[in-house]
Amino acid sequence: MEFQPLLARNRSLRRAVAPVAYDCVKVIVIRAGSAILSGDLSDAVRAGDVLFLGANTMCGSAPDGLIRTTTVYLDTDYATDMLFWQHVGQVKDRFEAARILASVCARPWTILRLDETAILSVGASLDELVALSESGQFVDNYYRILGLWYSLVSLIAPTITSHAAWAPSTQVAAHARAALPRARRFAPVRAEARTVAEVLVSEMARAWTLKELSGMVHLSPSQLVRMFTTAYGKTPRAYQTMVRCEELARLLRETDLSVEAAERLVGWAHRGSAARMFRSLIGITPSAYRREHRPRQLDAI
Repeated sequence: MEFQPLLARNRSLRRAVAPVAYDCVKVIVIRAGSAILSGDLSDAVRAGDVLFLGANTMCGSAPDGLIRTTTVYLDTDYATDMLFWQHVGQVKDRFEAARILASVCARPWTILRLDETAILSVGASLDELVALSESGQFVDNYYRILGLWYSLVSLIAPTITSHAAWAPSTQVAAHARAALPRARRFAPVRAEARTVAEVLVSEMARAWTLKELSGMVHLSPSQLVRMFTTAYGKTPRAYQTMVRCEELARLLRETDLSVEAAERLVGWAHRGSAARMFRSLIGITPSAYRREHRPRQLDAI
């Protein structure tokens, strides 16, 4: 079966299970029975409880008779993305969303004490989620799988609390940086803004001035900035920085160009500036990104 960022499995146990860790977030719903937990945690769970495990948490169990569970395995990057879009008006990028997830998982485990009635209300959804996860047709069933997952999340989310202080980043001048959120509105994009965006993509290496861009679409510089920011949530300069970062990341992943050559190709002649801009959006320097995403051609040498 191909990798799925969200996977659900039902399990019935009578015997003890030795502690094991997974490199993902696990949400274990106790459907029936009870057990004593072991590993990084030592507690008892019973029907109606939901066990929230952070990545790489050792967990085992000794059932008291028969215990039935539904476990949802959630890729950490996928969980981060969901949190990012949930808080998109407050966080500046996915790296801060990862920090929120880390605050939720500051303790390696959390037991959410619900009740059997609450669990019964989502029992059919859990079973369908498991069936679709095991079907091997994740892409075809993607939206239904998400709907079923969110039915569980809507039940347990109000009981989850953060174990670390978190406050949203300031949004002052958010439109002037390449990072999200894009403070834009769902409204038609004016042709002038679209023209400037297309030019910034097609000729990203050129050092465009605001005067050149505004003259191209017959607007004053202030009018262009105002209109472009309304359409794309960032100024033309920040938009070009975002485009350059995305293209530089692609070149570092897919080609054997040196880091310096790739930076020049997208329009950055000074390595210090390139590293600073790239890190502001991607979270690491171009050199570190290259090491983590080494092109296959280089691995073959």
